[in-house]
Amino acid sequence: MMVSFTRSCKNGWLPSVMRGLLLSILLAWAGLVQAQSSADISQFRVEVIDDEVVASSSIVFELPQAVEDALLKGVPLFFVTEADIVRERWYWYDRKVTSVRRHTRLAYQPLTRRWRLNVTAGAAREGGSGLVLNQSFDTLEQALATVKRVAYWPVANLAELSSGVKYKVEFRFRLDISQLPLPFQIGTLGQTDWDLAAAATAPLTIAAPK
Repeated sequence: MMVSFTRSCKNGWLPSVMRGLLLSILLAWAGLVQAQSSADISQFRVEVIDDEVVASSSIVFELPQAVEDALLKGVPLFFVTEADIVRERWYWYDRKVTSVRRHTRLAYQPLTRRWRLNVTAGAAREGGSGLVLNQSFDTLEQALATVKRVAYWPVANLAELSSGVKYKVEFRFRLDISQLPLPFQIGTLGQTDWDLAAAATAPLTIAAPK
């Protein structure tokens, strides 16, 4: 047996196995990264309109089957959209100037077979600090189309920013697992279907008044 093993090593069998194992690990890791990158941000832009900085974007994702099944069982989903305006400083860490957040609650109503969407400026579970949208849809596709679209969302007032200063707007979107019922939170551990998140960044410079 010792002779056979030694000959196998000399013939390159062991390095070949190690290369195959390493390749398998890399492919598995790449698949995991791809599965976790289940959403994307497209057409993200930041504009100054009147006295406000507004952000618009399209969020691209497909709802995994496991998540859709939970919806059909009456489990509401909570999506969080966040935007931070950060001042870039070459001599120190960047400084966060403003931060806004809104929560979107999506739920299926079995009695009416309709989809209910609530968008609030605060935590959706607690009623939020300001209702932005309360609407019903006939299909899941119609409801998700509204979830995926952010149009002219006010993220800051010009009075909070300085002219001639370089800022950047950091935009984030995610499915908030922490607001699911506890049994579902436990069940989603290690399940990449529930890792729904995306982010984008855009520069912002406030022009000096004429």
